[in-house]
Amino acid sequence: MILPPSHVLQADNLSKRVSSERWLFRDLNLSLASGEQLALQGASGVGKSTLLNLLAGLDEPDAGRVLYQGQDLSLMSETESLVLRRTAFGFVFQAFHLMPHLTVLQNTMVPCLLAGMPVKQATEEASSLLNLLGLNQCIEAFPATLSGGEQQRVALARALVHRPQLVLADEPTGNLDPQTAKQALDLLCLTCRTQGAALLMVTHSAEAAARLDRTFVLTG
Repeated sequence: MILPPSHVLQADNLSKRVSSERWLFRDLNLSLASGEQLALQGASGVGKSTLLNLLAGLDEPDAGRVLYQGQDLSLMSETESLVLRRTAFGFVFQAFHLMPHLTVLQNTMVPCLLAGMPVKQATEEASSLLNLLGLNQCIEAFPATLSGGEQQRVALARALVHRPQLVLADEPTGNLDPQTAKQALDLLCLTCRTQGAALLMVTHSAEAAARLDRTFVLTG
């Protein structure tokens, strides 16, 4: 099955086991159009983060398949999968996962460098996005000196700096206070819109989900 060009991602009858006797979910179908913003919701333990890992090709399903622009992730070589994640995907985590020994600018440049971008261009791209996110005054600072909100903005910049076609976010505002969470979500949604990236975001927040184009609810 080849997807229409407007679709960037699809889960096709996806199933994942917890044990030989229990399925986390079975025959799950989900699609994401290019540029669309989709909220993924569900109670704790139903497999939201697991599904995100499957969609990113970081884990393998027990049945079904994940298609990225019509290509079955399971048929890609390890090298092809790695290149895809480094160039086409952007990841935002609930824990910021910034590298403490790197500055804000260096942390943000990492995806560009992994994708093979020249250092000068990576520096320019990272600096421009950090400036857009209001972080131009702390590009030489280290993560430990930043507030939680500032660290999250750096994490957002890192996820978006290489202009991915698909952004996967796992509770990206879960550790933030309401005001900072709103600002971070504003930045994430707006930057994805501006760059034309599709966004799939796991969130427990009904308010955050309402900001996106539609919601997919995962049930146990």
